[in-house]
Amino acid sequence: MQSKAQVRRTSRPLRWMVALAGALMVATPIAAQAGAGGGALPVSSEWRNPRDTVRIRLTPCGQDRMCGIVTWASDKAKADARRGGTENLVGANLFRDFRRVAPGQYKGRVFVPDLNRTFSGHMQIKGDSMIGKGCVLAGLICKQQVWTRIS
Repeated sequence: MQSKAQVRRTSRPLRWMVALAGALMVATPIAAQAGAGGGALPVSSEWRNPRDTVRIRLTPCGQDRMCGIVTWASDKAKADARRGGTENLVGANLFRDFRRVAPGQYKGRVFVPDLNRTFSGHMQIKGDSMIGKGCVLAGLICKQQVWTRIS
């Protein structure tokens, strides 16, 4: 028979993987916007995730880098962030220092509000869509998501 502590330990890695995958999906907009202009940083633009529960504004942040600030989030997304320790999801800097690593491809750091932790992320631009991919457990479990440009 399992104790409560054992159940928590086994369920926590799954929660961590789900939250990381979600954050990496959110990060996808940064790469798409950053790659749209080739080598130069693009002007600010807004992106939404597939379910339109989080919107991000991508802007230059330092030399040859892009960052993403949450401009809007659904009530559920805000509640999930609060449970993870992030009181104010709107205004949070989720995407940090994304840089171009190859034509149409970017790498940077993604803050996961549900976990109050930062992870690495990778994005690829395909037309007006961005594909974000993140892996955990040394690449054994990966997740990707497509974001759409709003403006």
